[in-house]
Amino acid sequence: MIFADKLIQLRKKSGWSQEELAEQLGVSRQSVSKWEGAQSFPDIEKIVKMSQLFGVSTDYLLKEDEEAPSYFEVDETPKVRRVTMEEASEFLAIKEKASKQIALATFLCIISPVCLLFLSGYHAYTGAITDYAAGGVGMTVLLILAAAAVSIFISVGSKTRRFEYLENEPFEAEYGVSGMVKKRRDQYADTHTRYNIIGTILEILSIAPLFVGVTVFGQDEIAAVGMLCCMFPIAGVGVAFHIMGGVKWASYEKLLQEGEYAVKNKKSKPFLGAYWAIVTAIYLTVSFTTSGWGWTWLIWVIAGALYPALIALLKGGER
Repeated sequence: MIFADKLIQLRKKSGWSQEELAEQLGVSRQSVSKWEGAQSFPDIEKIVKMSQLFGVSTDYLLKEDEEAPSYFEVDETPKVRRVTMEEASEFLAIKEKASKQIALATFLCIISPVCLLFLSGYHAYTGAITDYAAGGVGMTVLLILAAAAVSIFISVGSKTRRFEYLENEPFEAEYGVSGMVKKRRDQYADTHTRYNIIGTILEILSIAPLFVGVTVFGQDEIAAVGMLCCMFPIAGVGVAFHIMGGVKWASYEKLLQEGEYAVKNKKSKPFLGAYWAIVTAIYLTVSFTTSGWGWTWLIWVIAGALYPALIALLKGGER
């Protein structure tokens, strides 16, 4: 019996799916699929891990003439997962990309009502377009942008799901991983601070168009509506800077198990991990139920300001 057939047999006997086995071995489901399809062969490190998982000898796995497995008792003591240099580097790369995607999705949520607001104001003050046209086009653009944002959130979640163990399970970093992560974090520290400063400044300045509209354009209602619409992208860019810096910084702290991701703070993770999803739900719910698109963007600014305070509060409660 070839290795591929033995792997299928042992996996099914253990009651695991390909994805579950892949998670225990620290590889992708596609790798397990290729092994079982005899398209590739695992390295010796993975063979040893399989031997320990299935409770069989490495000879049985490697030698085709070994038809009957010689089982030994598997140690049921929970093992601490070890994060390799390759896994850590891949996680950081995925999170760096995800930080930009999450920032973009959040920006799309914030600017989604701009078209609806402008067309509604244009209809109210000029009558050049009908109420149905203003509402129809505005809502269509809003829903398209919201749908695009949700699809990005889902895509990011699917790509980072296999690293959930960093939040939910105890783990240890292999030799050299912590040093590499600390070096990258130190190199990124100035950028992280700069992103937070830029984000805060833009969020504060986002209300400036209202004052400009009143001062420069006076009673010109269309100009006032245009200035109101300018607030959204400015605030959106500010929030995006906060998210880009925060997500990448959090990826370093996850691997180092420091800050909000220290072992003693594990209880806070389910809530903190869902924080921005909750904010998105609140923003869309309040905006749709009140039709207050002209002010609900402030929810994002408040959420960004409260996040650090919330982390500090949760830490204090867990001491």
